[in-house]
Amino acid sequence: MWRALVFIGLLCVAAFGAVWLAERPGTVLITFGGYEVRTSVAVASVTLVGLALGLALLWSLVTGILRLPSRLTFASRARRRSRGYQAVSRGMVAVGAGDTIAARRYANEAERLLGREPLTLLLKAQAAQVSGNREAAEAAFKQMMDEDETRVLGLRGLFVEARRRGDGLAAREYASEAVRLAPAAAWASDAVLEARCAERDWRGALEAIERRTSLGLLDKATAKRHRAVLLTADALERAEHDPDGALRSAQDAVKLAPNLVPAAALAGKLLSRRGDLRRAAKVVETAWRSQPHPDLAEVYLNLRPGDSGLDRLKRAETLFKLSGGAQEGRLAVARSALEAREFDRVRDALEPLLLDRPSMRVCLLMSDLEQAEHGSTGKGREWLARATRAPRDPAWIADGVVSDQWAPISPVTGRLDAFVWQAPPDVLIAPEITMHDDVTADLDDEPKALPVVAEEPQPAPVVLAEPEPAPAPEPVPAEPVSTVEAAWPEPAKDKEESTPPKPEPVVFPVTPPDVPKPEEPASARRSAFSIW
Repeated sequence: MWRALVFIGLLCVAAFGAVWLAERPGTVLITFGGYEVRTSVAVASVTLVGLALGLALLWSLVTGILRLPSRLTFASRARRRSRGYQAVSRGMVAVGAGDTIAARRYANEAERLLGREPLTLLLKAQAAQVSGNREAAEAAFKQMMDEDETRVLGLRGLFVEARRRGDGLAAREYASEAVRLAPAAAWASDAVLEARCAERDWRGALEAIERRTSLGLLDKATAKRHRAVLLTADALERAEHDPDGALRSAQDAVKLAPNLVPAAALAGKLLSRRGDLRRAAKVVETAWRSQPHPDLAEVYLNLRPGDSGLDRLKRAETLFKLSGGAQEGRLAVARSALEAREFDRVRDALEPLLLDRPSMRVCLLMSDLEQAEHGSTGKGREWLARATRAPRDPAWIADGVVSDQWAPISPVTGRLDAFVWQAPPDVLIAPEITMHDDVTADLDDEPKALPVVAEEPQPAPVVLAEPEPAPAPEPVPAEPVSTVEAAWPEPAKDKEESTPPKPEPVVFPVTPPDVPKPEEPASARRSAFSIW
């Protein structure tokens, strides 16, 4: 639109100039070398314009001829680059699809067409990785380090390859160099933090957390939690040789994360050692309200050494009220009541936990209760047997690893703050049944606890005698190989006699034998080896 308007404007100006020259007649006289040229102003103007256009056309023709080789070279390079980038695109697709042959072919073609372009080196390295050629991949990543724009990318590739071959020292060096060149590189920052944690350099890890937070790589809540975890790890490591420094770190961790159980438990323990029982109880109670935990109960019940069992039971009752009737509160009351020999209180605390599927700790407490109250090994052993198949209690779990002790990092991946307090999943494993000719019971562990005694007489017992299996027929001697005769089929009666009796199906009881049951009268008790 604008071009059309400009063209129309130029035509109008030219027409106006032509009319203006035509209305003003004049003569132009040129004398040169004894010649004299006389013409009108209009003709002279047209001649000058034509001469200017001719000179411009001649200049364009000359410059075009002079620039023709460079233009041909540029066009060839453009076509070459186009083919090279097309090869890079197809090579990336081949790498993503896992086509190693096509990836190597396109990588070689791209390198031939484009040279040492960043994308070419990246495609070459990835094609080598897909093919499993680690040496070629490392060589490509080292070539990337020669250029400033691809140096960080090369460091990342070398870092990955170093971790694959298990060279942790080289991996840390590559990550540290990448952090120096590109502080905002998240992978390098994570690797440096992981290395500091693996070396148990908690102060260095705290500096890495601060740097990541300032760069916006961590949100404030996560950074706060990670600082608390690192301070707790530092406090646990210094608890024995530097209790004052450990207490400061633990208190700082509690301020950042009041519900962090290891920090609260350690702070309460160290404060109780210094005699500051009020502050220790407050720290433990605050953490207990958000997450009841046996470690917190252990610290709270033993705040003051030398207390009687009844004193610890009173503190356990306080924890029970603070937890709102949670399972850990009941277990703390039951354990304290058992130590104080308040057996009725133990049963009252554990009774709601026995309605569904009691956990392993509940079963073990019931076994201890039976042993302490009645001294009977029967029910105690029943509860012990039931504990082996009871649901597992909560534990510290990180990346599939179940641990009794908390740790700041995962032992599998090195991830910070990986352990969580939860119940492990139940693994159902069928017992292996092995058939033997002689079935015996192994009672070597406690021969006196489970003696094998004769069955007590029962009123009017009903005993069903099992039919004795028929004796196996004697083997028939094989006929010589040289004489092969057609054997007539034996009668059905003989086949039945030679076939062993089919075993009866085994019917398992609905209720497991180790589930505690009410006491039976002496006349109705059965032996463990009786059939009916």
